[in-house]
This record gives sequence, C-alpha cells and structure tokens, in this order.
Amino acid sequence: MSIRVKVLKFNSFLRFMQASDRFNINSQLEHLQAKYVGTGHADLNRFEWAVNIQRDSYASYIGHYPLLGYFAIAENESIGRERYSFMQKMLLPCGLPPEREED
Repeated sequence: MSIRVKVLKFNSFLRFMQASDRFNINSQLEHLQAKYVGTGHADLNRFEWAVNIQRDSYASYIGHYPLLGYFAIAENESIGRERYSFMQKMLLPCGLPPEREED
C-alpha cells in the first residue's frame, strides 16, 4: 500500500470523526494536565515550561543511581556532592523568572 493511499485513508477517518470523539480527547488531555504538572496547560509560558523540564531532568538524575554515578565520575566529584548539587539546582533551574508585564 502506497503512502498516498494511507494518507487518503487517514484523512477520510478524520473527516468522519464524531464531535464526541473530539470532546473525549480534549477531556482526557485536560485530565492529564490536571494530574501531572509537567504536561503543561494553555496558560503555561515558555519559562515555566523550561523550569518543568529542568526539574524533571534533575529529579531523574537523582533518582537513577547509575546516571548519578556517571555524572559524578564525569565531574570528578563524589556521588553525594553531585546529588546535593542537583538538588540545589532544582530551586532555580533556569534562573530568576522574567518580569511580567501587568495587563
């Protein structure tokens, strides 16, 4: 089956998609965004998104011991010192937030 035929079939599927299906997908997305902070929402700005990504990364580094050991060897530090360093970086991972313009 060629790619063109697959695309045509997918487009025809989207055309017949019910309004209730679209609502269901949107409600699932809203539920996911309410449950997990890192998935974002409509009012999330670029800075907050970057902070979420950085904090998730540092939490992953701390939680996975072999990865923490890799960073410790790469920076020639002890594992405890690296863990402490990552926890300190989680406070302000992207620096101070930008000043917001008042509406």
